[in-house]
Amino acid sequence: MKTKSRLKKMNFLLEEEVQKELQSLVPSGQRSKMVNEAVKKELLQLKRKTVTTKLLRLRRVGPKVSMKEIVKSLKIDRESH
Repeated sequence: MKTKSRLKKMNFLLEEEVQKELQSLVPSGQRSKMVNEAVKKELLQLKRKTVTTKLLRLRRVGPKVSMKEIVKSLKIDRESH
């Protein structure tokens, strides 16, 4: 079951063309929901990009580990639970 999130009002600017399309394509009662969903998707992309950058940086400085070692470590970890 999905819990209802509290809504907070924000003021921001949109390019005129974006604003016109939003008004013409999205009914007035649905605009906030649509913008909220678009922002959530964009934030998720930013989070993924940040994590990917960190992982790639760690990959360069971390020790080299073979696939065999990874599988062995995962197996040991799974068996310990």
